[in-house]
Amino acid sequence: MVTFRLSAALAVVALSMAALLAPLPSGGRALAQPMFDSRAPNILVIDHTSGQVLLDRNSDVPLPPASMSKLMTLLMLFEAIEDGRVAMDTTWTVSERARAMGGSRMFLETRDRPTTEDLIRGIAVLSGNDASVVVAEGLAGSEEAFARIATARAQQLGMTNTTIANSSGWPDPQHLMSLRDLAILAGHMIENHPRFYSYLAEESFTWNNITQENRVPLLGSGLGLDGLKTGFTSATGNALVGSAVQGNRRVLFVFSGMASAADRAEEAERIINWAFRQFTQRAVAREGQVLAQAEVWMGEERHVPIVAPRALSVLVPALGESALQARVEYDGPLQAPIVAGQEIARLVVEVPELQDLSFPLVAGTAVAAGGFVPRMRSAAVVLADHLGLSLP
Repeated sequence: MVTFRLSAALAVVALSMAALLAPLPSGGRALAQPMFDSRAPNILVIDHTSGQVLLDRNSDVPLPPASMSKLMTLLMLFEAIEDGRVAMDTTWTVSERARAMGGSRMFLETRDRPTTEDLIRGIAVLSGNDASVVVAEGLAGSEEAFARIATARAQQLGMTNTTIANSSGWPDPQHLMSLRDLAILAGHMIENHPRFYSYLAEESFTWNNITQENRVPLLGSGLGLDGLKTGFTSATGNALVGSAVQGNRRVLFVFSGMASAADRAEEAERIINWAFRQFTQRAVAREGQVLAQAEVWMGEERHVPIVAPRALSVLVPALGESALQARVEYDGPLQAPIVAGQEIARLVVEVPELQDLSFPLVAGTAVAAGGFVPRMRSAAVVLADHLGLSLP
């Protein structure tokens, strides 16, 4: 791997080329987190706009997700609507198994024929265990079959610490999700299913003359919170997958282990205020800015400019150390031909008190495969390196 060290002030100009280095271990540096003392034993806070992790405690530990896992049930239903297997006005059968579910309920009866939209509201707003079972049985034939399909879909999304055992989050030793997986799921729903996301912010829903309030706290509070899902079991404590928007930023957060619903609401407000108020945005590169030159092998040109494909910025602690370090990394020399806009490198930015952040970089120009002379020169370089010689 070839590494360029950029200036501490982030002038984004390559100063020198270091010797070939072994690839850095994935995951970057461990987080130093003195800025926010969360009361939640398990927590993950992500700036969804930039992808930066702002706070991380036990985010990769598989834990009982309780009703937060209903987001997976909703996702499976959203995808069934998108690909035409069901419509918003499709009616569903309520089995005795679904009707008899305990815990939070939509209060479905076996004589009812709810529509898809009713069930979306029954799960998103009311956290209905009965509605979740109706969806699972209607999509897969049985809740057990649904669990297998949902687990496979979770793995496809990169949710590697998820095992789905049921559609409702009912306690089961095999029903586990990590906080990071829940954040991946929430982010996927926000980005890929905006048509349905607004249901998660509805403040109440009435079914069979019974009106219930959305269990997500702080909706309509002016903090920008617009979803997603609460959870509670004795093993999980009071938990929340939440997302809030202020200005041009969206923040995702997941936490569990709170003692009460009131504590959960208070912690959610503390997280939102901290995430939006204690960070400032710092520009890193302009769109199209050349950050370095990469060596090219067997090409008509010996180098290709490495450029930023878009304007790049990072969040930095507003009250902490503001100095940044950055480096351009690529596996080189690059093999010609190279297409303009092809991803060829990455910019790694070291932010004080946070995880390193990596941005893809692209080729600024195309480089065609070389003819006879460039190929002979490349062969000469290999021979010279083998003999310990240097070429002019």
